[in-house]
Amino acid sequence: MSLRPEQMSKVSVTGSKRVIDDVIEAAYDHHSLHVTDYDDRYEGFSPGSSLPGAEEVNDRLVTVRSLESILGVEGDEVDAARPIDDEALEAELADVRDRVNELDDRRDEIRSAIRDRTEEIDRMEPFADLAIELDLLRGYDSLEVAVGEAKPEAVEAALAEADAVDAFEVFSGGDVVAVFAVPAGDADDGTLQDALVGVDIAMLEVPESDASPAEYIAELERERDELRAELDEIQAELEAVKREAAGFLLRAEEQLTIEAEKKEAPLSFATTENAFVAEGWIPTETYPDFEAAITAAVADHAEVEELERASFTPDGDHRTEAVDEGGSEGTSAAAGASVDPDRTTAEPEVATDGGHAAAGRDDPPVVQSNGNAAGPFELLVQAFGRPKYSEFDPTLLVFLTFPLMFGFMIGDVGYGVLYAAIGYYLYANYDGAFREMGAVAIWAGLFTVLFGIYYGIDLFGYHAYQLLGLHWEVGKGLSPADTEWALTWLVLSVVFGLVHLNVGYVFSFVTTLQQHDPKHAMYEAGSWLLILNGAWIWIFSQHAAGAKPDFLFESVSVITLGALSFGGFPALVGIAGIVAAGLGVVLIAVGEPVELAEVLEPVVNVVSYARIMAVLLAKGGMALAVNLLAFGAYIDDGGEGSFHFIFTADHLAHVQETGSEQLVFAGMSTAFDPSAVGLAGIAGLVAAIVVAVVGHVIVLLLGITAAGIQGVRLEYVEFFGKFYEGGGDPYLPFGRDRQYTADE
Repeated sequence: MSLRPEQMSKVSVTGSKRVIDDVIEAAYDHHSLHVTDYDDRYEGFSPGSSLPGAEEVNDRLVTVRSLESILGVEGDEVDAARPIDDEALEAELADVRDRVNELDDRRDEIRSAIRDRTEEIDRMEPFADLAIELDLLRGYDSLEVAVGEAKPEAVEAALAEADAVDAFEVFSGGDVVAVFAVPAGDADDGTLQDALVGVDIAMLEVPESDASPAEYIAELERERDELRAELDEIQAELEAVKREAAGFLLRAEEQLTIEAEKKEAPLSFATTENAFVAEGWIPTETYPDFEAAITAAVADHAEVEELERASFTPDGDHRTEAVDEGGSEGTSAAAGASVDPDRTTAEPEVATDGGHAAAGRDDPPVVQSNGNAAGPFELLVQAFGRPKYSEFDPTLLVFLTFPLMFGFMIGDVGYGVLYAAIGYYLYANYDGAFREMGAVAIWAGLFTVLFGIYYGIDLFGYHAYQLLGLHWEVGKGLSPADTEWALTWLVLSVVFGLVHLNVGYVFSFVTTLQQHDPKHAMYEAGSWLLILNGAWIWIFSQHAAGAKPDFLFESVSVITLGALSFGGFPALVGIAGIVAAGLGVVLIAVGEPVELAEVLEPVVNVVSYARIMAVLLAKGGMALAVNLLAFGAYIDDGGEGSFHFIFTADHLAHVQETGSEQLVFAGMSTAFDPSAVGLAGIAGLVAAIVVAVVGHVIVLLLGITAAGIQGVRLEYVEFFGKFYEGGGDPYLPFGRDRQYTADE
């Protein structure tokens, strides 16, 4: 695990174009060079062009991906990786393409025919509702006919008022009407249409058919069913082709993708007529192996040179250091080096800017190195932003703090086991982000279990230590017996926030010190450290003790079960804290005066961590409320003890008869007597179980959103805001790990 990304080196590979294929092959197989695009900074060079055959390879790749799309190939249809040669690929690809295209064309034709039949059926259904032969709805000399969707009453009323209509008849069926009208002797054509202008009617065109609508629809449906059966047959044939060809297509896609990447690699190179220069970033520790791989491939026909090593500095540009031929660090070098196009070796010029590379698009990519345990928490960090090469990588710190906060806020053995189980399912059955999310959930679940045990073996809101006959001192602060713990958790949350923010400000101090000097580090970070610690030392001191709540000092005794006591820092220490905070304010006023408006931020940010205690009480209270509603509860020891649940009517009666036991709530389980005969006797208990299960599922889900979101917020806003920006470039090495194919 590391708080820094892996160190990167800028390298160049320079050689004759005669060996460019071999160099590309070796670099691809080594899979370590993050190639940077040529940016016109070398006089006499120009961007390279694709190698011969690139267009043909890309055409084949497009064909393969099209066939995969048609067949629905998803990537899990390969039994084992094996090699595939070009001749076999071309021959089998042509065969599969012909078979699939023929079937796909037939499928498209049939689907089009089915759509046509369906549209015709939809068009005929209104006429079937009318139950009038189609030839009776057209072809008249003295009658005008209209068919449409309208209310018959509105049509009849409009025609009755029309002077240009001598007689009419309206037939209806469903929402469709057929209107026959006799125009007046002097009326023009279109009399019926004019008469219906004010009516809400959607006109329908009468089909050209002599068959009855019902018969016509039946014939169309029969044809559609035959087409669907034929479509199913074609689909079955395509499935058979998929089973036969899926493995080949996946291997072909991988093989062609690799070939395409190799043939297009020179597009990022700087080239002349006879030479090429390829540049990129590589993890420093892998440079010797990379150099050996290129040398083994082309001997002395190409030269590999480590141009510079990027050091870890927090400024906007990365500082680079030139290296000699032996790989030792020398004078600083600029990122832009000049190259003589008549030479076969690129030589970096010595920088004159104090060792800083020019800002631009050639910043080192970031390789995070956090190990198997903390690695999945890169998901949370990258959701905010991948660290810049010059920044601390906070993944390890998120790994140490996020599960701790989550477990503290939920603190329940039952919920923790379920969170861990959900996480294991995601981890075992998925890859990528879901797998990483599963690992995060496992860690969060384990810490939830640990805190659940600490809070009194809390099991879905019930203190299970009571079942074991144990005496337990620690609680969440929800029962009358442990209310002092609620205030203790408030103080502990604040102290955790104080430590968390101190780490953030220390990181800010260190990075500013690396970038500038101690003076800037004190102005930009040391000032905030003084304010943060000075203010809170005063708060926890006896200076002006009368204005401070007693629980600030009593919490130490509570959390150590009386083993330790804390009466606050001496008043003199408190005064020193105020002086330190004042000095911090002065430093801000001198170094960063515009930030005086945020001078109270350290105090406010620490108070923000009180949300940890708030979520703890809220989620614990919700679980307790579910149990109270389902089973009821009483308090023993004259109201000073813990909640005890009630499960039966007999138990409720006993509580009511005992004067020393205070009834809090008679839950659903006591609504009916479980000993009664029939279903009514157990209805209350069943209802209580249903309410308990549903309620705890809701609390489980809300726990994810509440504790998860609040924990992430504290990391992103309060913690990251002190030293972290993000926005680094991902490390994308040239090459590919084979999944479906194998080297010949």
